[in-house]
Amino acid sequence: MKLPAYPRTKPSGVEWLDDVPVHWAVKRLKMAAYLTDKKVEADEENPVPYIGMENIESWTGRLLPINPDVVPTGTANAFKAGHTLFGKLRPYLAKACNPDFDGLCSTELLVLNGVEFDRVSLRYALLSDGFIKLVDSSTYGSKMPRASWDFIGNCVLPIAPPAEQRSIAAFLDRETGRIDRLVAKKRELIERLKEKRTAVISRTVPRGLPPAAAKVASLPINPPLKPSGLDWLGDIPKHWEVKKLQYLFRFTSGGTPPTETPEYWGGDLPWVSPKDMKSFRITDTIDHITELALTETTTTSVPPETMLLVARSGILRHSIPVGITTKRMTINQDIKGVIPIKKSVSPYYFAWFVEGHQPEQLAIAAYLDKETAKLDALVGKVESAVERLLEYRTALITAAVTGKIDVRGVNAAPCESISSIPSIPSIPSIPSIPSIKPGPGTPPRNKN
Repeated sequence: MKLPAYPRTKPSGVEWLDDVPVHWAVKRLKMAAYLTDKKVEADEENPVPYIGMENIESWTGRLLPINPDVVPTGTANAFKAGHTLFGKLRPYLAKACNPDFDGLCSTELLVLNGVEFDRVSLRYALLSDGFIKLVDSSTYGSKMPRASWDFIGNCVLPIAPPAEQRSIAAFLDRETGRIDRLVAKKRELIERLKEKRTAVISRTVPRGLPPAAAKVASLPINPPLKPSGLDWLGDIPKHWEVKKLQYLFRFTSGGTPPTETPEYWGGDLPWVSPKDMKSFRITDTIDHITELALTETTTTSVPPETMLLVARSGILRHSIPVGITTKRMTINQDIKGVIPIKKSVSPYYFAWFVEGHQPEQLAIAAYLDKETAKLDALVGKVESAVERLLEYRTALITAAVTGKIDVRGVNAAPCESISSIPSIPSIPSIPSIPSIKPGPGTPPRNKN
């Protein structure tokens, strides 16, 4: 359906707002919503619910579960049910919520009382794209960028009549709820695809190729198994061997050339750090060093087809990122290079083994390349669909709260069903909305 525009508008006098409905008011936020700046010392003996920045979902206004075991210390802001919270730290995160209970919150959250705003409408106004970009353009501090109430309070917002605010809030609750349900189903699909990817790797690496793939590769079909001698590995094909890694590979570490020495940087040698470990085949790196750096510092070069893995402990708690070099490269201290001692061992096979006879190893590696590529492509399509839905959600909120669409009397539209794996759910037809004039700056969308 196509949402109508208001028949009569007037200039708002604000660039990012453009025109607004003629019967709407335009006021500074501090004139329509008062700041409640009541700071208290947290009492560990009498804990109350505490909302931190991490308890508010970006862009949705949704309050995430609060850990009752977290007892705040030091100074906090007090709020009551009926107040609206808005995050001034890293405002591009777009964090605002309406708690329905009394409690304490981080001092990085402003506590607002929307006198001329319906409470739900205020939250949506604070989450409008143009407002977030405007506030984000005012931040100070490079490591912990935050905006001040002096700036935020002076930002201008449009204010619809009370009954119309309630209509807008009801429309957005309904439509964003519909989008959120669809996003949740698509994210569930992504998780199932990732689980299937892991299962393909976990089944193939210790057991060999499935019958159809084995036949194509002229390898034994359903070969007899034998105990590996390792509880976690279980049975393996009878013609396979179990050996310690130290007899198959040699391991090497690297280092970081001093950044204060310009002669070490900007050369032709790719220098791999954990931030480059985003794809299985590493073709290039963000940073490059010179041959002089390789000669005079602790960094190490590794040949093509070296398996690299991230050895930083903070990352290893969650996963072990791996990759294969496609040319000679150097590595930093957080990377381990794994180089085969014997040509009979494929680094590609071992890389797949970590993440989840020579012809058989290559066949397994090729099979996993093909099968995981299919699943990765499906995940990419669904993730793109999720991103488009989130962008539409933000645009819809902005259009409604700034008066670019007239949602009074708009009926609900049914949500389309989600297809199962492996088909990709289509984006449902959604109301068309006018383009929104962007505000200054384009902060990145963060889903945390």
